[in-house]
Amino acid sequence: MATAATELRPHPAHPAAAIRRFDAAAEWPASGSPLRIRFRIDGDVGQLRLPPPGVARRHDGLWQHSCFEAFLRPDASDIYYEFNFAPSGDWAAYRFAGRRGMRSSPELAAPAIRTSLLAERYELTAEIDVAAVPELAQAGTIRAGLTAVVESDSGALSYWALAHGGDGPDFHDPATFLLRVTRR
Repeated sequence: MATAATELRPHPAHPAAAIRRFDAAAEWPASGSPLRIRFRIDGDVGQLRLPPPGVARRHDGLWQHSCFEAFLRPDASDIYYEFNFAPSGDWAAYRFAGRRGMRSSPELAAPAIRTSLLAERYELTAEIDVAAVPELAQAGTIRAGLTAVVESDSGALSYWALAHGGDGPDFHDPATFLLRVTRR
């Protein structure tokens, strides 16, 4: 199984003092298996708004509160997909023909989302059935931008990504799709 792991960085204009370290990883087992995305926050997670799991439903606007995201682009393509995973189990998926050129909201089964909350650690794992997404299913390598919006108990939002390129957070910037994930 191929695993690509990295540390997410806060946008300098939107830090979160409660978060000591934020890691993310993508695992893409053999063909036909789901793509697994894992996020792990270490710190004072009691100061973060991370709602408990509920009934999973498809929902837009998840980024307005705590939301974990995966931007997945087949290597050598301008097409990419955005997947949003909320701690509540809500989710969303979008297909883009280029930077911010949303074309559709693909019909997919709900991703399997699991969470774990400990005193100083929070984990969210999402499994995406890429077999239902032809451009991703046929790719041998995917460029991923793993990102998150995390809400503090005060309501402030922090923005986390592999890299930040501008004055404000821009998770759609293809230059931030830095994680190379290869199917094994």
